[in-house]
Amino acid sequence: MKVEKNSMLCPNCRRLISMDEPLCPYCGLSRPGFRRSFALFSWFSEGGLDIIKSLIYANGVFFLLSLFLNPSALGFTVNPMGLLAPSERSLFLLGATGAVPIVHYGRWWTLISASFLHGGILHIFFNMAALWQLGPFVVQEFGTSRFVIIYLLAGVAGFYLSVLAGIPLTIGASASICGLIGAILYYGKSRGGFYGEAIYRQAMGWILGLVIFGLLIPGINNWAHGGGVLAGILLAFLMGYQGRRREAFFLKILAGICMLLTIAVLLWAVFQALYFLLR
Repeated sequence: MKVEKNSMLCPNCRRLISMDEPLCPYCGLSRPGFRRSFALFSWFSEGGLDIIKSLIYANGVFFLLSLFLNPSALGFTVNPMGLLAPSERSLFLLGATGAVPIVHYGRWWTLISASFLHGGILHIFFNMAALWQLGPFVVQEFGTSRFVIIYLLAGVAGFYLSVLAGIPLTIGASASICGLIGAILYYGKSRGGFYGEAIYRQAMGWILGLVIFGLLIPGINNWAHGGGVLAGILLAFLMGYQGRRREAFFLKILAGICMLLTIAVLLWAVFQALYFLLR
């Protein structure tokens, strides 16, 4: 005899409830069974999509693609950060951002795509290592949906500030990663206590290191770093973190929208880059 499953985990609070509940008795989510049926939202629940690995894979794919689009122009420069560097043409076609692409060509979508492009093997290595180190902490303390929102929107904010500052062409995941640092900084200060103060001091150390690194190494986009940090702080303040506030369902919707928009932009970047190279 077939037994129907009539229980589920609430997509918002992760408590075991009946699928027929009109309202979650724990968090008050309306029609949890209906909302759970959308696979997109389950990506952001516990045990769903491993978003950090997915971001690293996406960055790796775009780095390889940027090399293959124009292999004759691979850069081997004195600056170690430019080792095995894609050409500016490849980066521009795949969605590098800045004052030139946006002001002169109206390519506003590059505010999203630029976070997935890198100027050399060491550039992507250090950024992905930082994402691998910082990402799990932000996911743990803020939840997956808030992590997605912070990471993607902080990158957009950092690059937009770069456009306002007149930076002609810029790329890299560092603006998004700085958003994670900003969120961690807010978390430590807001949480307080011995643990919170330790987190806060560590985040301040990272920011100080970014400032020193930006002053010593040529070509670093300090505007994007600063914009990313400020956006991370603001988003963390507005959305809260797990210890203070559970992830609201609308944040899962917003995270899903951010993910879908990012995927659409990246697909468009590949399509138009191949179109211009092959025509």
